[in-house]
Amino acid sequence: MTGVQASRTTTGVIFDKDGTLFDFSATWEAWAKSFLLRLCAQDMSKAAYVGAAIGFDLSSETFERTSVVIAGTPEEVTLALMPHFPERSQADLQDIINEEAANAPQRAAVPLVPLLQGLRADGLRLGVATNDAEAPARAHLAQAGVTALFDFIAGYDSGFGGKPAPGQLMAFAERMHLVPAEVVMVGDSTHDLRAGRAAGMGTVAVLTGLATRQELAPLADVVLPDIGHLPGWLDQTRPAPQKRHFPS
Repeated sequence: MTGVQASRTTTGVIFDKDGTLFDFSATWEAWAKSFLLRLCAQDMSKAAYVGAAIGFDLSSETFERTSVVIAGTPEEVTLALMPHFPERSQADLQDIINEEAANAPQRAAVPLVPLLQGLRADGLRLGVATNDAEAPARAHLAQAGVTALFDFIAGYDSGFGGKPAPGQLMAFAERMHLVPAEVVMVGDSTHDLRAGRAAGMGTVAVLTGLATRQELAPLADVVLPDIGHLPGWLDQTRPAPQKRHFPS
């Protein structure tokens, strides 16, 4: 169900990274082309064939909405690639994925510094939960100059598992001493929203990834165009101040 739910106190916000903090297409379509050509020794025909295995069309440089890259972990992407590179080990392939990911160009979905500073000024604790590995995730946040604005950063390899399981989200709440029901998970995929629901958190969907409003709405408390609309929504959901009654 979409729309603002009953008024609630929000004490923390945990964001997905790709497709939420950063525009998915601008980042990962460039990564996929570079990564595939590197793996295939610049052989365009082989790169196109292998790209199809991970839901990437090399000719149009676009992902299918069902691509494993969108919400999967690097380990899941590696497993999809391994049949095409029997000469490489799983560890070798995963290292290349993470290396190329760390160098992927990042385009913020909205200006991140003022948004995050504003949320922190409101007293909110902020976290990142991504199915990317933690090292490239930190590299991306550093490129954007926002690492220090987050209280918690977890990748799929940080020891809490990956989404749609709620481990990363529960770890954020525990580390920050927050009640899960007072935390909001913000993401662009059904994996993000399912993780939020499983953690007992509020769920906010954004449309800066590849999923559609129709796909996200059943799992979200609200669907926003992008995270720039989050402060306004949070303001709407805050409980109204109690009126004081004075004796006449």
